[in-house]
Amino acid sequence: MASHARVRAPELIGKGGWLNTGGNALTLADLRGRIVILDFWTFCCVNCLHVLDELRELEEKHRDTVVIIGVHSPKFVHEAEHQAVVDAVERYGVHHPVLDDPELATWKQYAVRAWPTLVVIDPEGYVVAQHAGEGHAHALAKLVEELEAAHGAKGTLRRGDGPYVAPEPVAGDLRFPGKALLLPDGGFLVSDSTRHQLVELAADGETVVRRIGTGERGLVDGPAGTAAFSEPQGLALLPDGTVIVADTVNHALRAYDPATGAVTTVAGTGKQWWQGSPTNGPAREVDLSSPWDVAWFDGRVWIAMAGVHQLWTYDPATATVEVAAGTTNEGLVDGPAAEAWFAQPSGLATSADGERLWLADSETSALRWIDREGTVRTAVGAGLFDFGHRDGDAAQALLQHPLGVTALPDGSVAVSDTYNHALRRFDPATGEVSTLATDLREPSDAVLAGEDIVVVESARHRLTRLRLPEEAVRVESVAHRTQREATEIAPGTLLLDVVFQAPAGQKLDTRYGPSTRLLVSSTPPELLTEGAGKGTDLSRELRLADGVTEGVLHVSAMAASCDDDPENEYPACHVHQQDWGVPVRVIAGGADRLPLVLAGLDA
Repeated sequence: MASHARVRAPELIGKGGWLNTGGNALTLADLRGRIVILDFWTFCCVNCLHVLDELRELEEKHRDTVVIIGVHSPKFVHEAEHQAVVDAVERYGVHHPVLDDPELATWKQYAVRAWPTLVVIDPEGYVVAQHAGEGHAHALAKLVEELEAAHGAKGTLRRGDGPYVAPEPVAGDLRFPGKALLLPDGGFLVSDSTRHQLVELAADGETVVRRIGTGERGLVDGPAGTAAFSEPQGLALLPDGTVIVADTVNHALRAYDPATGAVTTVAGTGKQWWQGSPTNGPAREVDLSSPWDVAWFDGRVWIAMAGVHQLWTYDPATATVEVAAGTTNEGLVDGPAAEAWFAQPSGLATSADGERLWLADSETSALRWIDREGTVRTAVGAGLFDFGHRDGDAAQALLQHPLGVTALPDGSVAVSDTYNHALRRFDPATGEVSTLATDLREPSDAVLAGEDIVVVESARHRLTRLRLPEEAVRVESVAHRTQREATEIAPGTLLLDVVFQAPAGQKLDTRYGPSTRLLVSSTPPELLTEGAGKGTDLSRELRLADGVTEGVLHVSAMAASCDDDPENEYPACHVHQQDWGVPVRVIAGGADRLPLVLAGLDA
């Protein structure tokens, strides 16, 4: 481990209190003698969900020495609601204590800049490492082994059961359902995401006809009773009657045959896509990343690839996949498909005339579409940091983290405005946004059934049937910006330093060229006069424009490290990557260096 000045870990404080501890509050003193990993997360963030899954094996293997503490640090207003955090902890199978920190108190104490961030505290209560983004499980495992050995020898390691207390299980036919599909027989197919199943319901939307999947996490093909999924979400009915399932945490597409109940894997390898992996080819040989929804459009299955902020397609005729739109940069940029930016696209629907694919771009709280010519446009939404509940002209209307879209027969589109607990409507003919229904609980999808619209009320664990109203519901307009404080930087030149230290026993492998990558841009683009663009050096000098006093720096960094063993011809390599959106304010006396920790500690 690299030598650094020893920094005592700040105390863990959060106004929302503790979850998964049986009602007990925890302090760092209670955890002394254990290796503590703080996971700063927020439940809207797909990268945070990836890290939850990355940590599961480590959590199980080192259960007697390691305590993982989730520090929930909200981006959206809805995420600061305590019950919403309680729901998310169950929804995503979080099996460790969670501190609900709605005011970002602990986030600020640890100077965190991005979701997700992992901080490692040794058994004596000192911070020994910080990692931002994904791909750090291997490095953490190595560090844990080092800490176990070092503190075992010193006598400062305490083994035993951790403070996690599992909540009582809850009965019910559905548990945090994600998406729904109207079947040709008038029934519904629902992705029962938290229980890792699909559920067929009768036309009443309540009576269970059949369950597909064992209910345990897995990637297993076969009959309905033995197949296995992992947090499935989107569903799309193909012209031949097959249903395509976005099997989100398995990073795969599955095919379900309603006639036989059989499940097969048609795309994905079960492994998560990383920068540098293939972006097209035989569908079963190309990695995917958290496919969240699917839709049949223009003769192919379109995939909302939330994990990499892109749209992909799957062609059943050729059994191939390829990127269709997006650069993997997170943000809101319209234009040609290859140049567009998305932010966790999570809902798809083909327009009534088949000319547009509507999409819910959740992290930008946006409603967008792509046409058959491959041009991306935004109907509603301003960017990563602006959200709310405001009707009226689409140019100033606001949504809050929508997850679903539903094409209506008149050419308009209904939006499952998830964090506003509302069903909204955008009419392209008038350019107006209205509210169709409120008092829904985290609606994540909706489907038309005759003259009704059936809403997936995810956090009420049910389908809710509504008659499409002729008039909009009047609501009081609210607008929000993310509560993260802006970083104050000095005018002129800013040194951007992405800190990366290869894990113990590894090194940057440059045998085939640079193993690091840095991409920088800004909102507004005029903020930077020099320094934007791609490069391989993790340190870069940026020049700020005169007269632009605030904005957001978008930084995407990647580093690949490999086992440092000259005898091994094929060393194991690991990719570490993170995207930062750093709000900045330019003032005299501000910082002239911006350190962003990808892995290690900033010296």
